Amino acid sequence: MPARSSGRPAAKEEGFAARHRFSRQVYRRLCKEFGPARTPLTYEHDYQLAIAVILSAQCTDEMVNRVTPALFEAFGAPEDFYTRPVGELERLIYSTGFYKNKAKSIRGFCRAFVEDHGRQMPSSIEELVRLPGIGRKTANVIQQELFGRADGVVVDTHVARISKVLGLSAATDPVRMERDLMRVVPKDLWLDWSLYIIFLGRKYCTARERKCGPCPLCKICPSSEAQSPLKKKARRKKTK
Repeated sequence: MPARSSGRPAAKEEGFAARHRFSRQVYRRLCKEFGPARTPLTYEHDYQLAIAVILSAQCTDEMVNRVTPALFEAFGAPEDFYTRPVGELERLIYSTGFYKNKAKSIRGFCRAFVEDHGRQMPSSIEELVRLPGIGRKTANVIQQELFGRADGVVVDTHVARISKVLGLSAATDPVRMERDLMRVVPKDLWLDWSLYIIFLGRKYCTARERKCGPCPLCKICPSSEAQSPLKKKARRKKTK
């Protein structure tokens, strides 16, 4: 007699299909809200994008964009970043925080970019993460922005927080969370997915406050007030 199927594989596939449908709903609403997704970091050359992304760690894009014009004017070529005194670089990036570590990463990246890659930015995640100072998040940003392709999903603090809010991943490790998102978000959405989530995290779903009412995901987000009548009931009791 053939073994009876438990139905678990089918249920798992249905779960992924449901999350794919949900992810598409999220994407459509955010696309309508924010329009074309473009990186807010300003740059002219590909290596400058990498430097800007390195500087953006634990720092806002607005602050990075205030720092980089003077930085790129003072250091006009990638060679300048590792041939000139490190103190000059540290002084110009001081306001972005962790300036000593960032200066070390920038110098290492620029040296490898020039001496090992002939001033040509690698296009694959595997090659990019071998560059000093380039982690998987930075590699994803570079690949998506410069080459218009996505072999992964960028996971920054906004994406990590909101992925939990949306119920797409409960992972605390960025690498595991990226793997979760690569399973539940359709691949054709990866290119712009993280930017839209970042825009959402800055405007509506901040770390300090969730503005559920005007949020474009209010009606579909499992954590929104519209989806949590018990929260509303508890709030009414508290105000009485």
